[in-house]
Amino acid sequence: MEKDLKLGSGGLDRAGVLRLIAPSCTSQRKPLRWITALAVVAALFGTPCMQGQHAKPTEYEVKATYLYNFGKFVEWPPRDTHAESDSFPICVLGQDPFGSALNSILADATIDGKSVVAKRILTPQDASNCRVLFISSSEETRLKQILVVLRGTSALTVSDLPQFTQRGGMVQFFLEGNRVRFDVNLTTAEQAGLTLSSELLKVANNVRRGPRLAD
Repeated sequence: MEKDLKLGSGGLDRAGVLRLIAPSCTSQRKPLRWITALAVVAALFGTPCMQGQHAKPTEYEVKATYLYNFGKFVEWPPRDTHAESDSFPICVLGQDPFGSALNSILADATIDGKSVVAKRILTPQDASNCRVLFISSSEETRLKQILVVLRGTSALTVSDLPQFTQRGGMVQFFLEGNRVRFDVNLTTAEQAGLTLSSELLKVANNVRRGPRLAD
């Protein structure tokens, strides 16, 4: 079973392929097939059959695909403010490292019957409606304040900042060689009322239980 995805450089015409194969690989019987399927597609990107492209997905194409798939393996509190919304926002706080990749991957995507939309926000106060929130590296100096503001919300916080899960974040991307991997802080996710699928936790590099955030 693949637990991570290989990287390369290349254009964004492949981003839609990464996203489009995910629904067919997330059946209830074997929901982890999307990991293997994405790895297969990553390998295929080097072949001429993929629109003549010879490059593999970029780091942030892979991370954008993960953000989309995380939304399929998290259960939000039944009474949270998202219940009445007809959209599923995946947000980026701070300087956007994804460019058009996130929009391309989320185009026409749905989760639980809701349209998935990409949003860029400037302040953590704008994150109240976000389901998944990627915190950019541009926000490192104010991460502590951001996480304080986010208390009481139910956004799944994700970042590639160093020691993000130790500092109170929920999911941290990191590179191991040319692979994107991720760690999970289960305690902070549970404190926000989120339930992470055991299938998702199986493919995490490390699942930690940090101290609960103070009120």
